[in-house]
Amino acid sequence: MKYMLMMFGDATTMMEERSTDWVRDMVNFMTTFNEEITATGELVSAEGLDFPHTAKTIALVDGQVTVTDGPFAEAKESLAGFWIWDVKDEARAIELAGRIVQWADRVELRPVGEEPQV
Repeated sequence: MKYMLMMFGDATTMMEERSTDWVRDMVNFMTTFNEEITATGELVSAEGLDFPHTAKTIALVDGQVTVTDGPFAEAKESLAGFWIWDVKDEARAIELAGRIVQWADRVELRPVGEEPQV
């Protein structure tokens, strides 16, 4: 079963509020964690995202494609990174998410949807 874990936060705030040691420990954890789940064959993909101010929102307005600066949602925190795992069951996905949540206030876990039958 494939699951996507989304980690939310603001890197600028993190750098202001957390110690250099904490940030280094988080990066070391993420590196080791990704190596571990790569070795087990469970990692499909994982990426950290750039700062929210680098985002572009593309919308269709009156039939025209419109591009604006910034993320879609006006929020203090935005998507900071994600993992896609292929694991045996939801329990394993929750187990992995539990290891990551220590580095974020919260994470969101969702099954990757299957293509609808038409």
